[in-house]
Amino acid sequence: EKFEILEHKADFKIKIFGKDLKELFKNAMVGMFEGARYEKGRENIERKIKISSQDLSSLLVDFLSEVLYFCETNQEVYDYIEFKKITENALEGVLFGKKLKRMGVQIKGVTYHDLDIHREKDSSWEATILFDI
Repeated sequence: EKFEILEHKADFKIKIFGKDLKELFKNAMVGMFEGARYEKGRENIERKIKISSQDLSSLLVDFLSEVLYFCETNQEVYDYIEFKKITENALEGVLFGKKLKRMGVQIKGVTYHDLDIHREKDSSWEATILFDI
């Protein structure tokens, strides 16, 4: 299971799962775009991304915020990321995506409200994040 959509009255909330940080961040990005419509069969668009933050929680919020910014300014949706580097306070990689037809849920922003990111006993990762819609 990559992610699940959680019940929330006014916003969009998801719980994300990953065997490592790379998978967790990729699944968070894919979950954020749940419901987006994009062009099929076209070539992948590539965008470089590089983020530095003070801690892991900020890194997740900053990463998703940057991906959302790319989505809005370039009218693209991303379904994969190839990481060159990822630590608890920095990441670098290449996003792969397609031209956006329309967003399912119009996300205004990525929030810190109810944000949770932690490692499970089996060393896998889990996070909960709330998006302002």
